[in-house]
Amino acid sequence: MRSALYFQILLASSPNESILINDIPGVITVVLVIPAIIFFAAGRPKIGCIFKIVPGLVFCYFLPTLLSTPWEYTNAAGDAAIFRVIPNASPVYQFVKGPVLLASLFLLTLNLDLPGIIRLGPKAIGMLLAGSIGVIVGGPIAVWLWQSYLPADGHLPLAYLAGSWIGGGPNAIALQKSFGVSDAAISPVIVVDAFISNMWLAVLLMMAARSSWIDKRLGGDTTAIDTLVKRIEDYHDEVGRQASIADIVTILALGFGVSWLSVVTVDWLMAHTALDATRDVVSPFAWKVLVATLLGIGASLTRMRSLEGAGASRFGGVMIYVLVACIGAGADFSRLNGAGGYMLIAATWMLIHIVVLLGAAIAMKAPLFYVATGSQANIGGPASAPIVAGAFHPALAPVGALLAIAGYAIGTLGGLACVHLMNMMVR
Repeated sequence: MRSALYFQILLASSPNESILINDIPGVITVVLVIPAIIFFAAGRPKIGCIFKIVPGLVFCYFLPTLLSTPWEYTNAAGDAAIFRVIPNASPVYQFVKGPVLLASLFLLTLNLDLPGIIRLGPKAIGMLLAGSIGVIVGGPIAVWLWQSYLPADGHLPLAYLAGSWIGGGPNAIALQKSFGVSDAAISPVIVVDAFISNMWLAVLLMMAARSSWIDKRLGGDTTAIDTLVKRIEDYHDEVGRQASIADIVTILALGFGVSWLSVVTVDWLMAHTALDATRDVVSPFAWKVLVATLLGIGASLTRMRSLEGAGASRFGGVMIYVLVACIGAGADFSRLNGAGGYMLIAATWMLIHIVVLLGAAIAMKAPLFYVATGSQANIGGPASAPIVAGAFHPALAPVGALLAIAGYAIGTLGGLACVHLMNMMVR
């Protein structure tokens, strides 16, 4: 008789779990096959309509999350085992989130229309500041509402979250040290941060696919963005050609060459100059993002921009899909058990951030692109803001990178103000 099989997701990971695909070639295969399946399905008449409602990037995020989630397997005899299909942490993910991200930023920036980007400036900065204000005021209100669910001084670990949501990791660590919060105390906050911020990332990617409909409802003025995108597309049509092997090799060599150059340049400067003094405010990775973006801007002013005709931005777009798959695979939500109070606070905090952003967008007649990019520049930082910006159009990815780096300028001060307001709210 065939045994009955039962599966259930676990709310806590187990040290005895097994991983079905754990070797590097296998993991690389999975993170490449998932986007390939999504693109294939999107082109099918019967199921392609699904992707008009939920964009492929959302599936590209959640499918790896499901595969990296621990599941319990039980047969009819009662024998149980715990497994993940792919690991939650892998050298593959680290490589994609580092050198591949830097290469994609350069290739996406290569087709940059610098005058058009400059014209986006005022509203983009306005939404970045609105996002920061939403985080600064949202934390204290959330703590005031849900402080009864926290232990004594349980609001102090939220200093880490305040820094993380205005600027990213360096600001989070700086605020943690400023208030003397131990690493053990922030453990549940880190898990909640990953869950809430990744869920919001998925929502933004989904909204990007419906941006035209949303902009009409919000009254957003998309003139500057539409003009920029049209100019970029017109340029692509003008220089477009069938890519040769020489073109493909050149594009990949430039992308990964600039990625490597960004890494070694920043590492050398950190080791031999006063740049290391900025480590607690601006992370080395953020400097690498800035260098890769600036090199891309410089290259866009030269004849190298003509490589867009051979599909340079498409290579960057493929890298973005693989990056999203790796981010999804690294989202370990199985550790949320026992973080209920922090989950309530973080969810309320995020909701207030969103309300402030929408209010500012309506007042400024800012389109969804500014809302999404300004939000992710705060919440996600340089690692994910370009992804959200690129979801609207690949050529807009550099805007996300530059806004995220600008967010560092207000991160620590904004985080300090947020935590002091939290202290005032605690009864």
